Amino acid sequence: MKILITGSAGFIGFHTAVRLLNEGHEIVGLDNINDYYDVNLKYGRLRQCGISRASIADHVLLQSEQYPGYRFIKADLADREALHSLMKTERFDRILHLAAQAGVRYSIENPYVYINSNIIGTMNILEGCRQFGTEHLVYASSSSVYGLNRKMPFSTEDHADHPVSLYAATKKSNELMAHSYSHLYQIPTTGLRFFTVYGPWGRPDMAYYKFTKSIFENRQIEIYNHGKMKRDFTYIDDIVEGIVNVLHKAPQPNDHWNGLTGRVSESSAPYKIYNIGNNQPVELGRFVEVLENCIGKKANKLFREMQPGDVEATWADVDDLIHDFGFRPDTSIEAGLDKFVKWYQETLI
Repeated sequence: MKILITGSAGFIGFHTAVRLLNEGHEIVGLDNINDYYDVNLKYGRLRQCGISRASIADHVLLQSEQYPGYRFIKADLADREALHSLMKTERFDRILHLAAQAGVRYSIENPYVYINSNIIGTMNILEGCRQFGTEHLVYASSSSVYGLNRKMPFSTEDHADHPVSLYAATKKSNELMAHSYSHLYQIPTTGLRFFTVYGPWGRPDMAYYKFTKSIFENRQIEIYNHGKMKRDFTYIDDIVEGIVNVLHKAPQPNDHWNGLTGRVSESSAPYKIYNIGNNQPVELGRFVEVLENCIGKKANKLFREMQPGDVEATWADVDDLIHDFGFRPDTSIEAGLDKFVKWYQETLI
């Protein structure tokens, strides 16, 4: 298949691109390489895919030096003309839409960035799918859409109508936008609600990455909600496995679905929502203990109150993923953090 991956210089996009390339697919990666976090990490991921930093220029489609099936273009999703020109020329079979402005707390400080990237960017992707006949759009949603929900584990059959950050609101909006295009134009769309993804080449704004850096540098770490928050930490390899499974199987309309009794996660349109999480929430205090064991060093901890926009716990119900694909994310926090710390030591120290 020919697949467009947006956000291909990002954490999940990079790992998924490598997996799909090794399966023999033709990949075009797109990313605007913004400076939300250290761009050197993004260029480092691209280098692993055979894309030289010195060769990158706006709107230039580059051929990988390592993978014959990989090309990369630097472009912004909000640039409708550039995106649609690419989609018209390439005629992708599948699109994996992972590009987005991430970060819960950052969305409080910079709200308009999230509208441009997450709303307008996704709108441009959907319009491109409509115009150029994409067979299946898989896009990144987030566990943050569950917001003020308290029923655990979070299920895709629960309504998610009370987000507590603009980031979460944009992700919920993406799901609604996708459904409207699935309904109007019969475009198969699948949304994946990711739960706290971690692993090698991860994002440096994430807690596990910042904790690791601070512990190695003998600096204090800030632990919010006094370490009582729980997160369904999900290792990157499990996430990629789930994405690849979903990408190959477009959702079908449920002809028996109706608005009174139908499941929230599907529709009479070719539309589906899945959770991808480890289904094993870990308290942040325990997470830090495991990280300390992997590093072989104790952290200097400063406990703080919970921050605006955060939620106390996330926990994924992944029954649909198991039922439809026979797949359950299952990497333990001990095994996953050990792999991350080894990568960190080998790559960044």
